[in-house]
Amino acid sequence: MTTDLSSVPTILAIDDTPANLSLINGLLKGEYRVKVANSGERGIALATAEAPPDLVLLDIMMPGLDGWEVCQRLMSDARTQNVPIIFLTSSVNADDERKGLEMGAVDYITKPINPPVLLARVKTHLALKASADFLRDQNAFLEQEVHRRTKQVKDIQEITVMALAALAETRDNDTGNHIRRTQRYVKVLAEGLRDHPRFSATLTDTYIDELFRAAPLHDIGKVGIIDSILLKPGRLDDAEFEVMRTHTALGRQAIEIAERELGTGIDFLQLIKDVSYSHHERWDGTGYPEGLAGDAIPVGARLMAVADVYDALISERVYKPAMSHEEAAKIILSEPGRHFDPDVVDAFFMMQGEFVAIAQQYADHASSHSH
Repeated sequence: MTTDLSSVPTILAIDDTPANLSLINGLLKGEYRVKVANSGERGIALATAEAPPDLVLLDIMMPGLDGWEVCQRLMSDARTQNVPIIFLTSSVNADDERKGLEMGAVDYITKPINPPVLLARVKTHLALKASADFLRDQNAFLEQEVHRRTKQVKDIQEITVMALAALAETRDNDTGNHIRRTQRYVKVLAEGLRDHPRFSATLTDTYIDELFRAAPLHDIGKVGIIDSILLKPGRLDDAEFEVMRTHTALGRQAIEIAERELGTGIDFLQLIKDVSYSHHERWDGTGYPEGLAGDAIPVGARLMAVADVYDALISERVYKPAMSHEEAAKIILSEPGRHFDPDVVDAFFMMQGEFVAIAQQYADHASSHSH
């Protein structure tokens, strides 16, 4: 009866004694594809050429590379590290057995070889390897699937955020470029502070990524402000400004309604609430809506405060011309400890070249008349 060698396991026998190789080959060739090597060097060459074997039978006492060295090399090679190794030995020394198992061998067979024992051990360890390979393949598939699903969720989040931001733009004269600029300013500040002792615990890769995606919704509450105030072609009076200030609470309320429908809180939604509700708070406690001060202001909102003010200063409004970067930077740099977190101002100072580049890349092509 002929066997389809492409579908059967491959056994590699490494032994410097021809009689042992002949015996192993004779016992196994009916069920398995057998390769033989009469030295450690030759065994390693066969094991690492093309497809690795499914199992290695390895003599310990050999001239040149002995079994210990061959085992160590196969275990440390990515191509063969998952191939089970059964040691063949004349020794029944318990220390040798312990040493081999600690090195990663799966079993011991003592010489002279007992054919039924050899066949049974080979069959057992090939079955175990098949199970391990299956689990490894399943885990790789599941990891890939989790990665795909996670990306899909992030893409949906991003599309939803940008759609909502675009909707807000239809009510406000702020341009879409204001949203793109502030989003990128915030990311630059976050990356500049990620190693700072005060911020490193918060500014993880995940947080920075989610902050970048949440930033476009910092003014989402403006959709709830009446046109006569939102679109007024000039400065607001005190009463009108009080109404305008409510956009922070309106933004947070919209997200809270969504959370109640969802029945759970999500870090990403919390970040949107933080940024939309608190980006007009001031470090010294004189901001709105709650008059929060210092570290009580969420980190994302502190970064957004600098980004938002900087962009307002360099943008043209119906009641003011656009400032140069130098003029805007001078104002930002005069406000640490008052309007802004001093460390965020330091980050702005260090990263202002990137602010200029972003402002140029996403410059408005038409006048903006927003508040």
